[in-house]
Amino acid sequence: MVTMGELWATLGSVVASAMFVSAIFKQYFPYQLWGYVEKYSLKLVRFLYPYIEIRFDEFSGGRMKRSEAFSAIQNYLSTKASLHATRFKADVVKDSQSLVLSMEDREEVTDEFEGIKVWWVLGKTIPRTQQFSFYPAADEKRFYKLTFHKSHRELITKSYVKHVFDGGKAIAVKERQRKLFSNNPSKNWYGWRSTKWSHVQFEHPATFDTLAMETQKKEEIKKDLKKFREGKEYYTKIGKAWKRGYLLYGPPGTGKSTMIAAMANYLNYDVYDLELTTVMDNSELRSLLIETTNKSIIVIEDIDCSLDLTGQREKKKEKDGDEEEKNPIEKKMKEDGENKASKVTLSGLLNFIDGLWSACGGERLIVFTTNYVDKLDPALIRRGRMDKHIEMSYCGLEAFKVLAKNYLDIDSHELFAEVGYQLAETNMTPADVAENLMPKSDEDDAETCLKNLIEGLKVAKEEAIKKAEEEARLKAEKEEKEKEEKAKEADSKEENKKGDETAANSVKENGSIDKEVK
Repeated sequence: MVTMGELWATLGSVVASAMFVSAIFKQYFPYQLWGYVEKYSLKLVRFLYPYIEIRFDEFSGGRMKRSEAFSAIQNYLSTKASLHATRFKADVVKDSQSLVLSMEDREEVTDEFEGIKVWWVLGKTIPRTQQFSFYPAADEKRFYKLTFHKSHRELITKSYVKHVFDGGKAIAVKERQRKLFSNNPSKNWYGWRSTKWSHVQFEHPATFDTLAMETQKKEEIKKDLKKFREGKEYYTKIGKAWKRGYLLYGPPGTGKSTMIAAMANYLNYDVYDLELTTVMDNSELRSLLIETTNKSIIVIEDIDCSLDLTGQREKKKEKDGDEEEKNPIEKKMKEDGENKASKVTLSGLLNFIDGLWSACGGERLIVFTTNYVDKLDPALIRRGRMDKHIEMSYCGLEAFKVLAKNYLDIDSHELFAEVGYQLAETNMTPADVAENLMPKSDEDDAETCLKNLIEGLKVAKEEAIKKAEEEARLKAEKEEKEKEEKAKEADSKEENKKGDETAANSVKENGSIDKEVK
C-alpha cells in the first residue's frame, strides 16, 4: 500500500519533470511550434475538464464605474459566506446593530440552486511589472469567479445568475445604511487610497416633522419629492434624465442644511457633499459624477462662495497683466497658485447639472444652497437646471410652534401671542430662535425659555433699529461727501475754465502788441 509520503514524493517528481520538459521545449523548439502546443494543450484540458467558469469583474467601462453585478454578487454571497467560508471581512450596519460578513480574498463559497452545486471564489489579479510601487493595491483588480458543471450551462446562465442578482439587490435594500460622502482631492485617487469619495454613516435625525417651516410649504415639498421618487417611467416617457434640481436660498441660519438632511431621510437617499474647490478641472468633475450612485442627493453648499463661475477671474487676470510683468517673482508665485487652484468653469458645471454626463445614472437630486441668490449666474439657476427654488426665510409664528414642540414639548402657551407679535416685528432666524428656546439648566421650564426668547427678540429689534440708523447715517455722510466732491470738482473745472480764458486773452494781447511793434 502506498503511503502518503510516497504519494507526495511521486507527485513532486511528476511536477518537476513536467517543468523540466517545458523549459527544454521552450529553449530548443521554435516559438511558433510552442504556440501550437500550448493552443492544443488548452483544448485538451477543456475537453477533459468538465466545468465552466464565468468571471465578474469589479469595474466596467474602463474602470470608470463599479459593476452593479459585482455589488449584487457581493451582497448575495454575504449570507452564504457566514455558513460556508472560513475567512471573513466584517462590517457593522444599521446603527451598529447588525454584523455583515463578506468573503475574504481567494476564499471559496459553495452554493446550491435546484439541487445543482456551484462554487464562488473571490480573486484578484496583480499586473506583472518589474517596477517597485509603494501602493501595489492601486492596480489590483478584484473579481468573482463562478464555477459549475457544463451540463447545467443553460440553467445557470439564465436562471441562477438572475436569481443571484435579484437576491443581492434585495439584500442591499434590506441592509441599506445611508451614507454621507465627501470628495477626496484628486491626488488621493490613486495608490492605497484609490477612491474618489470617502464616506461615513449618515445619521442626521432631521425630518420634515421637526423642520421649522410652514406646514403648507413642507407638504408641497414632500409631494414634489414623492412625485420625483416614483417618476422613473414618466421621465423616460418625456425623454429627460431622471434627476431634479433644488435651489435653497436664504440668510445664514434659516435651515438649508437641515432641509437637505430632512430630504435625505424622507427619500432614504445617500448624500454626496461636493466641495468644488478641491476639484481641479471639468474632467475631474465628470469623474466624480460617474462615481455617485442612484438614490442620492448631490449637494454643493454656498455655491456663490465655492468658485468664481461668472468669468470675473479672466477679467482680473487681464487687468493685473501689466503689474505681473513688472514683477517676475510675484508673477511666478501667482502662476503657481493658479496651477493649484480649481479650473472648473461655468460651462463644466452646467454640463454636470443637465448635460450629457448628467444622464449617467438616475434617481438623483442636485441641491445648491446660497445666502445670496442674486450673485448667481442666471444660466446656473434657470428652470430645467434648478427646477424648484425654495426660499428659507426668517422664523414666523408657525415655524416657532414647531420649534416650541421640539425643544419644550408644548403645543400652546399664554406667551405664544407675545412671541408671535415680536416675530412679526423682528427678523430672527430659526437657529437663533432655537438657541433661545433651549433650556440652559435643569431649572429652566417652558415659561422661562419663552421669556428668554421674548427678551432676545426685543434685544434683536433694538439692535436692528440701531443698525438701520447707523446705516442711514453712513449713507447720508456718503451722499454728503459725494456732493462735496462733486462741488469741488465743479469749482475746479470752473477755475480751470477761467484760467484757460485768461491765458487765451493773454495770448491775444501779446499778439496785438507784436503787430504794433512791427
